[in-house]
Amino acid sequence: MDRSQGTRPLKRDVFGRVERDRVGGVEVVRRHADGSRVPFSRFVARRLLSRERAALAHLGGLSGVPHLVSGEDGTTRGVLTRSYVEGTALSEATWLPENFFDELDRLVEAVHARGVCHNDLHKEQNVLVDVDGYPWLVDFQLASVHAVRDRTFASRALEDLRHVEKHRRRYTRDGRGPRGERTHGRGAGVTRSWIARTWRQAGKPVYNFVTRKLVRPAATEVRRPITGPWPEWRAAIEPRRFLDATSSTR
Repeated sequence: MDRSQGTRPLKRDVFGRVERDRVGGVEVVRRHADGSRVPFSRFVARRLLSRERAALAHLGGLSGVPHLVSGEDGTTRGVLTRSYVEGTALSEATWLPENFFDELDRLVEAVHARGVCHNDLHKEQNVLVDVDGYPWLVDFQLASVHAVRDRTFASRALEDLRHVEKHRRRYTRDGRGPRGERTHGRGAGVTRSWIARTWRQAGKPVYNFVTRKLVRPAATEVRRPITGPWPEWRAAIEPRRFLDATSSTR
């Protein structure tokens, strides 16, 4: 690989490390599922990496999500290389277009149309805002790929949209939204599924223990404080055309 500059660490946690690099003049992100001294952390890390690789492979060519770099075929165990997305986490965005959450709904539905559910959209840092105001989705470690659109797929797809709606309500209520109005999207009125209820009661306490006790604080969930500052709302953007993810055409 042609690396014109050194790597830049982005994150290190119990499951491994993430770094930014340049390959052949192109910015990439490389995830190393190294694990740590925590028992079974390497095994879990590689399972998560495998899920992300499968999801990105199914989403290849879709605008709004990273793509696996050329030659990334999974033969290098424990390492995944994807394109770098220039953007700001939703929790840190200083401005948003008026139709940002409508575009986020459309992007999530485009992901679902490929048979993929993200399953981790409650985290604001998994939604990026690019320089033009368009949403991007990152971190597909918990994503699931569905060959059949069964009840499990439908339930998880609704959960994705429900989390988008939760972000929408939080960012637009109490006069924070465009023109002080609240809007509603695809996830409006969706209640928590049995899968989500089971996760909240049984899985999330374990997850919180791992992330809050074992993982470094920098790797835990980042959420915009209720006190703000909240983003400035700007003119609506043109609806995204879902073309090749490597294209600059929106």
